[in-house]
Amino acid sequence: MSDNQDVVSGAPATAVSPNVPQFATAEYAHIPGTERCRFCGGAVSGEYFRVNNQMACSKCGAEAKAGQPTDSHVAFARALALGAGAAVLGMSIYAGFVIATGISLGYLALAVGWLVAKGMMKGSNGVGGTRYQIVAVVLTYLAISMAAIPIAIGLVMKSGRTVDWGAHIDTLLMLGIASPFMAIARGRVLTAIIVFVGLSIAFRLTAAKPMAVDGPFPVGA
Repeated sequence: MSDNQDVVSGAPATAVSPNVPQFATAEYAHIPGTERCRFCGGAVSGEYFRVNNQMACSKCGAEAKAGQPTDSHVAFARALALGAGAAVLGMSIYAGFVIATGISLGYLALAVGWLVAKGMMKGSNGVGGTRYQIVAVVLTYLAISMAAIPIAIGLVMKSGRTVDWGAHIDTLLMLGIASPFMAIARGRVLTAIIVFVGLSIAFRLTAAKPMAVDGPFPVGA
């Protein structure tokens, strides 16, 4: 049998160049000096860890491996920014639905809590904890309660009345903050319960999560 024939099929054997990508093998391109820790934002050099499948520097990775949270001001700031954005989005959806349909659907409060929590956890790359939970609850409450302001403005505009909203900004703010309590005073207990559940969702989803830590690995490997 010829040395150039495949043993099984008899087809000519094809030499594989070492420069040809091997699609059966995972290959990762590392450009030295460009990798950043997803938790503290610092440069990654020498070695790195994978914490909850996110790249972490040796300091954050070692802390996670030791059971300490890899929290940082950078992670919290990102979580706050995305959580606030999610709160504005949730408030807009909530208010827009009520204005467009005239139906007050309290169950949307559940979606608002979920949006805020998911936004914050995405910003922090999965890091949670007490301060994240407190902020998530506050943002969720503000999103739900402050939706009463655009709803009130929308309803007045639909009626054709003209109002100097600038002169009533303090009243609008008080109306927004107190709107869940006003619902309770009017006997709408179910609405209050739904709001509470929405806050609970935000609180639970931003709790500290167990860290899955792999490494260390050499940078460039």
